[in-house]
Amino acid sequence: MEDLGSTELRLMQGLAQQVIALRPELVNGDATVGELAWVWAKDVDALGRFWRHRLWFVDGRLAAWGWAHLPYRVPRSDGTFREAKTANLIWQTHPDWPELLTEILDWYDDAAGGVDRLLTIQSADVQAQAIVAAHGYAFDAEAGSDDGSWVQFNGRELTDVPDPVLPEGFRFLTAADVSVADAVKAHRDAWHPASLAEAAFERVRRTWPYRADLHPLIAAPDGTLAATEIIWLDEPTRTAEFEPVGTHRDFRRRGLGTALQLYGMHLARVAGANRMLVACLGAPAHPAARNLYYGVGFRAFTRDLPQIKRAR
Repeated sequence: MEDLGSTELRLMQGLAQQVIALRPELVNGDATVGELAWVWAKDVDALGRFWRHRLWFVDGRLAAWGWAHLPYRVPRSDGTFREAKTANLIWQTHPDWPELLTEILDWYDDAAGGVDRLLTIQSADVQAQAIVAAHGYAFDAEAGSDDGSWVQFNGRELTDVPDPVLPEGFRFLTAADVSVADAVKAHRDAWHPASLAEAAFERVRRTWPYRADLHPLIAAPDGTLAATEIIWLDEPTRTAEFEPVGTHRDFRRRGLGTALQLYGMHLARVAGANRMLVACLGAPAHPAARNLYYGVGFRAFTRDLPQIKRAR
C-alpha cells in the first residue's frame, strides 16, 4: 500500500482499541489511538513521502500492522532542519497473533534498505523480545540507558481527582474558545522549536477522535496561552490519553502543568472516560515530566525497550 491515509489510520487505531481492552501492557507507546492520530495528522504533509506501511488481516480483520519511518531531512520554518538518519518502525500485533511480528520484521528489512533499523518493544512483551532477538536485533544501550530517550507508559484511574488550582488571574479555556492560529502558537511556545503549521493543525482537528472541547489551555492574565494539552478520548474502552502536554517556557514552575492535567482529567471523566494514559521520558536523567505525572497520580505500567539492528 502506497500512502498511509485516514482509512488505514482508522484501522490501525481500531487495533489499538482492541489491545488496550485486552492487554494494555502490550500496546506500543507509539501505537495508541491518540498517538497515532497526533503523529499522522501533524506530520503526514511534511513526512508522508518518507513513510511505508503494511497491514496484515486474518479472516478479514486487521491483526497486525507496520509503519516504517525512513531517514529524512526537511526544513523547519526557522531555517533549521528536522532530520533522522536511521529508519524507525512503529508496529502493533493483536494479542492473539503475536507471531505476525516476524512477518513485520521481514517486511521492515526490505522497506528500510541499507540503513540502521530501530524499533521498540514493551518490557511486558516477552514474545516480542524473543522474536526481535531471533531477527538480529539487540537492546539499544544508548537509547535505553539511564540518560537515554526511552519512554514509559503511565496510567491512572479517574477516581479521586483533586480540583485544579490556578495562580491568580490565570484561567482555563479550550480550543473551541481560541483561533487556530492561537492554538498553534500555544503549541509552538510550549515545544520550541516545534514546527507545527496551521494546515497541519487543521488536519489534527479533522482526525478522529479529536474534540476541541477536550483540548484545554491555560490563559495568563495578559492573554498569553501559557499551557496546552490535547485529550484523545476512546469512548468504547472508556480510556483517554494526554498527547501532547506542554507549558510555555516563560510560565514554567508555577504549577500550570499540574493544574492543566487535573482540569483535563475532570473533562475526560465528564466525557465518559474512567482511565487516563500518558507517555513520557522514563530515564532517571530526565525526571521532570515523569515527576509531573507522578504528582497527579500516574504510575508506570510498561516501558520501551529500544532495539537496534545495524546495517550490514
